[in-house]
Amino acid sequence: MVCKISFPDSDYASLTLDAHTPLADTLTVQNSPILFGCRTGICGTCLVSVIGDVSPPSPDEQELLDVLAPNYPNARLACQLDITHDLKICSHESSDTSPDRNSV
Repeated sequence: MVCKISFPDSDYASLTLDAHTPLADTLTVQNSPILFGCRTGICGTCLVSVIGDVSPPSPDEQELLDVLAPNYPNARLACQLDITHDLKICSHESSDTSPDRNSV
């Protein structure tokens, strides 16, 4: 399955990736607005807002999300996402509301 990843709050073009392709292995400063630090889910550099169907965060990721983005159910660490469907990814700073996680 091929998934479309779009960045609606930026000038970056949408990308297509095979399902389960780690974003941290594919996205760079040249093709996305997402910055990555550790790429293992412990630094929080890649905090984003995700609109679309994603699996729930792991307990370790949720613990960091509770600190970095409390009360934002669509906040995720991009390096931890398991891509299985089309997604819209926005910088967390640009989302001043909590859009429904399932509306694409």
